Amino acid sequence: MRLPLPRSLLHSPLQHHRHTLSLSHRRPYAISAGGAPIAEVFDTHTKWLHKERAASNVAHSRQVDYLRDEVAARLCDRLLDINRQFPKVLDFGANACNIARVLTRPNPDLTATDNNNKAVEPIGARIGEIICADTSATLLHRDQDEAFNSEINLTRHVLTSPEYVPYEPATFDLALSSLSLHWINNLPSVLTQIHTALKPDAPFLAAMSGGDSLYELRGSLQLAETERLGGVGTHTSPLADVRDVGNLLSRAGFKLLTVDVDDIVVDYPSIFALMADLQAMGEANAALRRDARGIGRDVLLAAEAIYREMYGEEQEDGRVTIPATFRTIYMIGWKEGGAQPKPLERGTGQTNLGDFLGGGGRIG
Repeated sequence: MRLPLPRSLLHSPLQHHRHTLSLSHRRPYAISAGGAPIAEVFDTHTKWLHKERAASNVAHSRQVDYLRDEVAARLCDRLLDINRQFPKVLDFGANACNIARVLTRPNPDLTATDNNNKAVEPIGARIGEIICADTSATLLHRDQDEAFNSEINLTRHVLTSPEYVPYEPATFDLALSSLSLHWINNLPSVLTQIHTALKPDAPFLAAMSGGDSLYELRGSLQLAETERLGGVGTHTSPLADVRDVGNLLSRAGFKLLTVDVDDIVVDYPSIFALMADLQAMGEANAALRRDARGIGRDVLLAAEAIYREMYGEEQEDGRVTIPATFRTIYMIGWKEGGAQPKPLERGTGQTNLGDFLGGGGRIG
């Protein structure tokens, strides 16, 4: 299923014909117990440089914020189901304060239309103060003169490390994070620190790239390198799987977990346009084991041909575009406390699951 991007998120005239977005069905996943090993995967200094350089071109940086704005809107849409006030809020890995901008929208309900009268007040009306924290000062302050800054009590905080949450325990009534956690090396530690910084019975809502995100690009580059070079280099960053996310939230102490996935599909005219936008977003590869030589032109040309042959789609005007799938993992977890509901202990259930499912076979 393809849905048009909301008008408030349409690109500037300079890029109006460059890419369009669509959404596949949201898929819930079960969460298993366990954990994942910790490894040093990303070069945090390189990632800081990527974001600083990208944000230094303010106009271009804003043009390619379509993905961050869209994901922030869908993340904040989940806040509409939590009917409470949030005196103090943390946005960890805030990028250009995309979440704060969304919180000030007159009608944040993504399902509202002019005919169904579902309009609600801005979510920001329920927030006392939001602290937007990021390592990149240039990106964090990029939009500090925009109108939304006067519509919400916003404080910007430049972090010294993406691995450290420098706040006292039980400080925040809500923690948010959008499209930043996928660059964290020690994600278990960061999630635990966020859990510590939350007050009892406070929620944590986050969105991160994961799973098979950009699988079309990854596959095309691998096939092109195998054909031209006889081997495969590391040109895209590794991403967490949805099952890992559930495990890590549980290990960090979060309860009442919810994890689901959105696939946002963006159409580009070529692989070169896609890679240029990723660089302008500050989302270029920052893996420690990346190939320092980059990608040769012959490999890129081969990857473009493979990408177009395998995934190209002809549009109504005759143009052939290539889709890029951005898989986003959304998560909600709660810090235990207060009158929060608790699951029954194992073995106390009164219903036989086999009878409920209505099928043969014993479950136990």
